[in-house]
Amino acid sequence: MTTVLAYLDPGSGSMILQILAGGVAAVAVTAKLYWDRILRFLRIRKDEPETAEPSSTSSTGSTDSV
Repeated sequence: MTTVLAYLDPGSGSMILQILAGGVAAVAVTAKLYWDRILRFLRIRKDEPETAEPSSTSSTGSTDSV
């Protein structure tokens, strides 16, 4: 029988769980950021034609005419 000298203390187990939780969180945030691209890639959502937004005059207090 072979003797294995391995020991995982609670700190090591906690670190492994934190790494796994961080990985899951990173995947979730990345999926949320790229969700529209993912749906278009899987052809679940069709590409929407980009519409030109009309330029509106903003009333920021600038006076062009004196």
